[in-house]
Amino acid sequence: MNKDQLLRDHLTRLMRCGQAFMPLQEVLQGITVADAGKTVKHLPYTLWQLIEHLRIALYDILDFTRNPAYQSPAWPDGYWPEEYAPADQATLEGSIRSIKAGVDAMVELVQDPANDLFKPFPHGNGQTLLREALLVAEHNAYHLGEIVVFKRLLGKWDKV
Repeated sequence: MNKDQLLRDHLTRLMRCGQAFMPLQEVLQGITVADAGKTVKHLPYTLWQLIEHLRIALYDILDFTRNPAYQSPAWPDGYWPEEYAPADQATLEGSIRSIKAGVDAMVELVQDPANDLFKPFPHGNGQTLLREALLVAEHNAYHLGEIVVFKRLLGKWDKV
C-alpha cells in the first residue's frame, strides 16, 4: 500500500472513531427524546444541543470543503441550537443519522484519490482536505466525550 492510501485509511479510521475513543454509533445509541432535553447541574447545554452542535459544525466543515461559495454561520450562535430539546424522537434520530451521513461524506472525499489532501482550497486561507478531515475527527472526539460524560451524569452509561 502506498503512503497516500495509508494516510487516507488512517484519516478514515480517525473520523469513524473507535481507536482512542468510543465510536460515534455507540455514543449516540439509546438516547431518547426525554433524555435529550434534560439539563445537568453546571453544564450549559443539553444532549440535544450537543448533538445538534455536532451536526451543524460537521456540515459547516463539509460544506466549506465542497462548496467555494459556502458561507459559515455566525460564530458562536449559528453553531448551537436555541432549543433545549428536539421536537420528537424522529427529529433526534434524524439529527443522529445526519451526523453519520456527514462523516460518511467526509470519508468519501478523503478516500477519493482525485482529491489532493495537501492542496490548499482556493476559497480558503490555507485550509486543505487533510486539515478539514482532522478537524472533523478532533471536533467529533471532543464532543462525543462530552456526550459520554453527560450520559454518565444522567445514569444512562454503563460501559467502562
